[in-house]
Amino acid sequence: MNYRHAFHAGNFADCMKHVLLLWMLRALARKPAGFMVLDTHAGIGRYDLAGAEASRTGEWRDGIGRLRAAAETGEAMPEGIGAFLDLVERVGLYPGSPALIQAALRPGDRLICCELHPEDHAALRAAMRGSAQVAVHLRDGYEAMRAFLPPRERRGLVLIDPPFEATDEFARLTEALHQGTIRFPSGVFAVWYPIKHRAPSRGFHAAVAEAGLRDVVAAELLLREPTDPERLNGCGLLVVSPPWGFVEAAEPMLAALARVFAPDEGSARLVRITPE
Repeated sequence: MNYRHAFHAGNFADCMKHVLLLWMLRALARKPAGFMVLDTHAGIGRYDLAGAEASRTGEWRDGIGRLRAAAETGEAMPEGIGAFLDLVERVGLYPGSPALIQAALRPGDRLICCELHPEDHAALRAAMRGSAQVAVHLRDGYEAMRAFLPPRERRGLVLIDPPFEATDEFARLTEALHQGTIRFPSGVFAVWYPIKHRAPSRGFHAAVAEAGLRDVVAAELLLREPTDPERLNGCGLLVVSPPWGFVEAAEPMLAALARVFAPDEGSARLVRITPE
């Protein structure tokens, strides 16, 4: 309950997560049938990068700030990154996942947001007020997966982006994915995770494979070698049942982000955890 994303909004990890998320939403929109998105740890929706929290850390300057500057200087970017930058410009403030998802919805699609922090929940409700396609709940995100899956559309994406304050977060994620894919086998599941050192993320990948999940890939972006467990050295997005073409599209986007965010030490990779 202590984590406040406003201090970290727009940093390199946010940009990586949101570039890949937007690509997957656009992929789901290739088919005319409607889809549902469940955002289990939604935050406040939009973030003022000139506000007190973002200004205190300044993390956005090495994230969306660098990405915008690279695009403005004419550096070649994959189309998916260009689409993300266009959406950020259109939204106005930096879009958290709820605002990004909302902007990508078509008339027949919908979004369910869950946020457990009372103040952030109130801010999110205010930000989403007036949108008939968006429902906001003061609710634990893991419990919400049991309540809202499967959706009536039978198509959709579940974004799980916890603050990683709990020491057993990776174990909770593995169980949530196991149960979620049983309830919603046709769904896309995307899980953001931090990389400080290698052991926790490797253990997560192994646990997901041992749980019997199929068609799982992990996209990872590193600013530096993950040898210091006290620093956020990189991040990953583990995707279960990714949309068609995700692997081919994600690789150049990750490589471009690594060049922008960490031109000297950065690296990116896409690992298949289990086969289709």
